[in-house]
Amino acid sequence: MSQPPFELSVSRFIDAPPATVWQGMIERLPEWWCPKPWVTEVIDLDWRAGGRAALAMCGPDGERELTEGVVLEFTPGVRFVFTDALTVDWQPRDAFMIGLFEISAQGQGTRYTASARHWNEAAMKRHEEMGFVEGWTVVAEQLAALAEA
Repeated sequence: MSQPPFELSVSRFIDAPPATVWQGMIERLPEWWCPKPWVTEVIDLDWRAGGRAALAMCGPDGERELTEGVVLEFTPGVRFVFTDALTVDWQPRDAFMIGLFEISAQGQGTRYTASARHWNEAAMKRHEEMGFVEGWTVVAEQLAALAEA
């Protein structure tokens, strides 16, 4: 399958079994979700399709960026997908992206892939300029460190 238009993606091999990586992704999300020294505050995270996904990324100087949306798909051990395009009561919002986080077995370890799909090229370019590759690569490294420990 070819990459959808307006998609940014990072991928990393993690030297741990998929079950271990998945457990870290779901149960320890605040520890890897955003690049340190930022921390993640889980406001509400209902791991089911249609569930609320509300997180705050908190910076070292008091910054607080709220992400609010819904879980679109939750397939245990495989992937979760969310968007900020809707609220849990199906109200449209100014959307930024759809986030996809997937794992699959690769040899003795796991292939982790995180992607962001955007509505248009301008939104994708803005996300690139915000440091998508650098930030999402750091996040993948943080998840790997948890899973490989």
